[in-house]
Amino acid sequence: MAAKLKKGDNVIILAGKDKGKEGSINSINPSTGKAVVSGVNVSIRHTAQTQNSQGGRVPTEMPIQLSNLALIDPKDGGPTRVGFKMDGDKKVRFAKKSGEVIDG
Repeated sequence: MAAKLKKGDNVIILAGKDKGKEGSINSINPSTGKAVVSGVNVSIRHTAQTQNSQGGRVPTEMPIQLSNLALIDPKDGGPTRVGFKMDGDKKVRFAKKSGEVIDG
């Protein structure tokens, strides 16, 4: 299946404790169906002190399921689904809500 969301996309969270928050995708793992979004699903991780780092409680962004993310429509700023179409001889993504081409 084609990756409908990509690194750098601005997304909105549809479900979970961070519902309604917005952020951009830092990394994506299609095999597990998860993505890491900046400022969303933050968890506290405890790290041991080493010679190079202080250690302690470090806030870390955890992966979130792709089904809980929706792309932000470039026209109206709301959530939208993503579709594919041919633009000349090039395959491009577009927002299904407004028909706006996302990357071309």
